[in-house]
Amino acid sequence: MTSVTEMYSDALQNEGELVSVDCAIIRGGSSKGVFLPRSALPDDPGDLETFLLALMGSPDPRHIDGLGGADLLTSKVAMIGSPSIAGADLDYTFAQVSVAKAQINMDMNCGNISAAVGIYAIEHGYVKPTSPLTMVRVHNTNTHKIFVATVPVSLGKPSVEGNCKVDGVPGTGAEILLDYRETVGSVTGKLLPTGSVLDEIEVPLVGTILVSIVDIANLCVMVKASDFGFKPGEIPCLPTDIQIAKVDSLQRAVARMLGVPEGGLVPIPVLLDYPRNYSTVVGDESVKSEDIDFVAQVIGGQPLVLHKAFPGTASVTVAVAARIPGTVACELGHPRAETVRIGHPTGRNLVMAEVSVDDTGNPVVMKAAYTRTARKLMEGKAFVRASKVLKRGCEGDI
Repeated sequence: MTSVTEMYSDALQNEGELVSVDCAIIRGGSSKGVFLPRSALPDDPGDLETFLLALMGSPDPRHIDGLGGADLLTSKVAMIGSPSIAGADLDYTFAQVSVAKAQINMDMNCGNISAAVGIYAIEHGYVKPTSPLTMVRVHNTNTHKIFVATVPVSLGKPSVEGNCKVDGVPGTGAEILLDYRETVGSVTGKLLPTGSVLDEIEVPLVGTILVSIVDIANLCVMVKASDFGFKPGEIPCLPTDIQIAKVDSLQRAVARMLGVPEGGLVPIPVLLDYPRNYSTVVGDESVKSEDIDFVAQVIGGQPLVLHKAFPGTASVTVAVAARIPGTVACELGHPRAETVRIGHPTGRNLVMAEVSVDDTGNPVVMKAAYTRTARKLMEGKAFVRASKVLKRGCEGDI
């Protein structure tokens, strides 16, 4: 295994106190991330974490000395490499970089960044562009599942302009379709990890509550917002410290029950409530109750904070759950149209979801897809302080 010193020795000789790496910054949906070739990064997990923290400028609430965006939605990294399994066009590893902690989480996928992966794959030759649409089969190494991004192409390049609107993103763009049918059991291997649509669980600080645990795209636990001290019709809103503590207690309790490591990003806690009229967190925009099936917000990340939009992968999971009778999502929303409409802090997520049952009565996912826009923002070289990458202990300014 190549050491960090060996990997960056040429760069150190040529650049002195700075190490460079090729990168791109691409917006996907309501997130944006730094895209890196996996071959240019250390293999050792500890060295990789050190490098990514230095690259992004974490921990620091402003990310002033790195490429991070100082927010859960913009402190993200995508590492791209050649496919390691048959049937995929490329490997994609997602990393959520903590803003407040020296911590990298790679236990889940990001559905918004997934749209940007399709753009990167075409521009970097992992797939041959075909007009008007190019299908990209992406192996997400976090979940060990393949999802499909269908990207509009014009003149051999990913299209930018179009009529697709994503709430939380200004303007419109070319529509990218993301298909997650093949991602059932992303963490636990089962759509319903406990075999039940509804589980009774004892949660410290909360008590005994009913939850729905569903695993497709990303492992999620769905609960009624009222069980966590939110008044009916109150979400989306900023949670209080005690509400965050209760959600943390829920996440840890479910992780223990499923045998998932505690303190990670999954299971993603999703709080649900009945549909209502509300104003978004981005200004004067409003959402009408008749335009959504339920209101939802995620309190996620490390440390836990309000997700100002709504994860694309969690949207898939919630929409699929809404099609399964007896779940929290189904009981609150009862969506009847083909598209499940999720109201969230910056607007709506629309997910095409269809679930049937097999001969034994178990749910089978037939459709799980949504659309996003994405575009490249920049491409070039990123520079990282060698003292941080090589752990030389030189923590002062250079």
